[in-house]
Amino acid sequence: MPDLLDQPALDAVRDEALAAFAAAPDLSALAALKATTVGDKSPLARARQAVGALPKDQKADAGKRVNAVAQALGRAFDDRRQALEAERDARVLVEEAVDVTVLPSRPVGARHPLTTIQERIVDVFVGMGWELAEGPELEHAWFNFDALNVPAHHPAREEQDTLWVDPPGSGLLLRTQTSPVQVRSLLDRELPVYVVCPGRVFRNEAQDATHSPVFGQLEGLCVDEGITMAHLRGTLDAYAAAMFGEGTTTRLRPNYFPFTEPSAELDLQCFSCRGASAVPGGEPCRVCSSEGWIEVGGCGMVNPAVLRACGVDPERYSGFAFGMGLDRTLMFRHGITDIRDLYEGDVRFTLPFGLEA
Repeated sequence: MPDLLDQPALDAVRDEALAAFAAAPDLSALAALKATTVGDKSPLARARQAVGALPKDQKADAGKRVNAVAQALGRAFDDRRQALEAERDARVLVEEAVDVTVLPSRPVGARHPLTTIQERIVDVFVGMGWELAEGPELEHAWFNFDALNVPAHHPAREEQDTLWVDPPGSGLLLRTQTSPVQVRSLLDRELPVYVVCPGRVFRNEAQDATHSPVFGQLEGLCVDEGITMAHLRGTLDAYAAAMFGEGTTTRLRPNYFPFTEPSAELDLQCFSCRGASAVPGGEPCRVCSSEGWIEVGGCGMVNPAVLRACGVDPERYSGFAFGMGLDRTLMFRHGITDIRDLYEGDVRFTLPFGLEA
C-alpha cells in the first residue's frame, strides 16, 4: 500500500488520530481509541507493514517518516491521558468531599458518669499532693479483714455480706471495701503515706433501687507524724468545697468502725438547699429530704491496731482514713433514684451526662 507511505497520507493519519484524542471525553473513550489509531489493525500499523515491502534504498526514508508519525501519536495519547486523569481527580475531590465539621449521624457516646465522678474526686486529692493507689479485686481475708482489726467473729465475715471464692478455706474473697488497698499501701510505701483508693467492691446483697452487689467506693488514707482529727476535718472540708462549691461544709457524727478510733459518720451540707430546708419555714428539698445534711460515708483516726498490723509504730505515727460511695455521691449530685440505672448499660442513661472529661 504505497499510498499510505506518502507524506500527505501519513499527515492525514496523524491529524485524524490527534483529533480523535482531543475529542475523547473520558479515559474509557481514550482507551478505546488506542486500537484504532496505533493498534495492530490501525492505518499506522499497515504503513509499517508497507515499509517492509519497499526496495532497500527506500526503506530508510519511509521508515523515518512513519516513526515520526508514531512518536507524535504516542506523545499526544499520553498528554491527553494525563489531562483526563487530572480532570477525573479534580472531579472526585469535589464529588466525594467529606465535610469533617458535620457531626456523624451515629451518637458519639459518652463516658460512664461513675468513671467521670471517680476521676473528679481523685483529681481533688491529687491536687492536694496525694497519690492514687489501686489494688486487686480478688483479695485475701487478711488484707480485707484481719489487718483492718475485723475479728474472726465479726458479722461482716458471714456469707450474707461477703462473697467468698472456692475452694472453701482458701481465704480468698471479692473485696468488700477498698480498705485493703490502704493496707497494701502501708506495706509497700515509705512513710509518710497520702493515698486515695478508688475501685469496685462486692457484697452479697440482693439488687434493688438502693442496693447493688457491685458498687463503687473511694477511700483515703493519711499516715504521718502529728496527724490529728483537725487534719481530717480540714481535708474533708477542702474536698467538699472543691466538689460542691465554696462554703459547703461537713459534719462529723460519732460512730463505730473497727479500723478507726475514734470514728465518725461524715455528713455533707446539702449542696442543693445549703441547709435552708431544715430551718422552720424553709422550702422542702428532695435532695436531702429537708434534713439539711447528706450522709456521705465513714471516717476516723486509724486504729493503732491497724498501724501495728502494717508494721507502723503507732507511738510515732498517726493517721486518718475516710471512705465514701461513688454511686451514692453520683445519685445525690444528679437526683438519680435507682442505682440499677448505673449498671444496666443503657446509653440513654449515660448520654445526658455528656462528654465530661
